[in-house]
Amino acid sequence: MRTVDPEKVAAKRKQILDAAIECFARNGFHSTSTAQICAAAGMSPGNLFHYFPSKNAIIEAIAQDDQHGMAELIAHHAKAKDTLVAIENIAIDMMELCSDPTYARISLEVAAEALRNPEVGALLAANDAKVKADLQALLKRGIEAGQIDPTLDTPIAATWLIALTEGGIGRVVLEPGFKAKAHKPMLRTIIRRFLQLQP
Repeated sequence: MRTVDPEKVAAKRKQILDAAIECFARNGFHSTSTAQICAAAGMSPGNLFHYFPSKNAIIEAIAQDDQHGMAELIAHHAKAKDTLVAIENIAIDMMELCSDPTYARISLEVAAEALRNPEVGALLAANDAKVKADLQALLKRGIEAGQIDPTLDTPIAATWLIALTEGGIGRVVLEPGFKAKAHKPMLRTIIRRFLQLQP
């Protein structure tokens, strides 16, 4: 009996998803064929369908990978003792990610697909709920530590932190040449003034 090498499976899966993201970012979900993804991945349809039975499964995998990546990003910064700094760093990393042109185009494609496809919509909603819950937990920890304004409504504050950082997607589309790095100091200032205890 043949044993499955998890590392090889993960590498093939990544190869397919990277190729699909490139195609989707260039042509959109519905204008991209599985043949185009196969060509970009350098594999046969049979090989591709062994890992993903349909184009929809690829789209769902992209949304799931984004969910895992965002959870890891938040968990990484949440270890910081200063909660305010942790939230600032999370917001900056999220803004930089959202302002990547390929990520921005894929995010818009996924958002549009979520309106048509209930499964993608459910994944997107679950991802959003997890990010909000993680940020709320950090905000509450900061309030308990006396680092964050206790009068803030944490669910609403978490929503606006996400909205603020995801604005990078719109800036890439509407403002050619938008560079997240140049906006980092301003984003830190906005977050600090929003969350900090007022004298």
